Amino acid sequence: MVSPWLVLSGWHPGGMRGADDRLTLGERIAFYRARRGLTQAQLAQLAGRSADWLSKIERGERQLRNIDTLAALAGALRVSLGDLLGQPVLLEDEPGIPDVPAVRDALMAPARLSRVLYAQPGAAAPVEAEPAVRLVEFAWADYQRGRLGQVVVSLASLIRRAQQLEDTADSLAGRRHWAISSRTHHLAATTLAKLGEADLSWIAAERAVAAADRSDDVLVIASAARAATHALLAAGRLDDAVELGETAATWLAERTRAGSPAALSLIGMLHLRTAVAAARSQDRATAHELLDRAEHAATRLGHDANHWQTAFGPTNVALHRISAALDLGDVAWAAEHGPDVDAGGLPVERQVTHLVDTALALAHLARDTDAVGLLLTAERQSPALVRHSSTVRETVKAMYRRAPVTGGARSSDLLALAQRCRAVR
Repeated sequence: MVSPWLVLSGWHPGGMRGADDRLTLGERIAFYRARRGLTQAQLAQLAGRSADWLSKIERGERQLRNIDTLAALAGALRVSLGDLLGQPVLLEDEPGIPDVPAVRDALMAPARLSRVLYAQPGAAAPVEAEPAVRLVEFAWADYQRGRLGQVVVSLASLIRRAQQLEDTADSLAGRRHWAISSRTHHLAATTLAKLGEADLSWIAAERAVAAADRSDDVLVIASAARAATHALLAAGRLDDAVELGETAATWLAERTRAGSPAALSLIGMLHLRTAVAAARSQDRATAHELLDRAEHAATRLGHDANHWQTAFGPTNVALHRISAALDLGDVAWAAEHGPDVDAGGLPVERQVTHLVDTALALAHLARDTDAVGLLLTAERQSPALVRHSSTVRETVKAMYRRAPVTGGARSSDLLALAQRCRAVR
């Protein structure tokens, strides 16, 4: 499957000039529709929607967040999802921060393909587990603080260290080595999904699950499955994400002590991720059922916690209800209830994600001043999470387009934010 976040270089694979990235999502759809010679009615029929719906999308009067619908439109227009979504803002655009290629090189090193082909004579030099544990936990802390740049800086070396741990795993320390490798690749998968690198995220998630299997630790296995649901969501494989998440939640519940805080947190978080996938598939009944299951787990846990970096508890369930409402089209409900949720006790990454979700709902209702205020607050907490979000960029672009011009200039705050998000040039 083509990654939804492939870079739009200005040329699509057939060699034809692509839509300018300064266009909104709706304008890009209209551009490619006109290039194919399709009317709105024809394209809408191919995508299984109405002409009126498509007209509103192209004019920017309606948001399009459903990956399945985007994929259907891209297929009908014979372009990639990346062409429709536009060019992502990559970390190499930030001074002093390396980009994802170093992580890609570490994940895709040929030696990782075959232990037989690349077997080295003699025993590999031993690698200490404890320093690796400390380093990966520091990186997880950076992720939860919203410091994606620092995480990306460390990921390549963390992955190589994890690979060394795998190579030196023996009968005594082997399970621990595999568990550390799984945690490392889980972090990579989750970070890469945040950055829109869906294909690399899936590679990292596969490595996380494979290493978890060899750790023979039920919590490590369930945590790695959570990483894989992130990767599947990033790739738009929504049904697969629901299947994997629920399979893992059921499997873990059958193998852990009733009421275990760590198990409850992982089970609850798996329910939340699969609820998001169901909401994006427009399966309202399943989404609400999964949210209710997660709330039951949170009630049993009794408080907000952070076992296995889940940030799971009653507050995180409330945040996911807002997110699911957005995906299901209940924008007014999300805008009304989003500000009521106090996420101040959760990690910065969760706080920023909630601020962004609430801002998107407000922007959809044309409450742009309030939306910009929330996005600026989120950006102060984590510039990377805001500026590298394609959803934020599309929303800011739409607000900038409709903002009134006074004295020849739009709101300085909105303009500056749009420039930092690469929504305007």
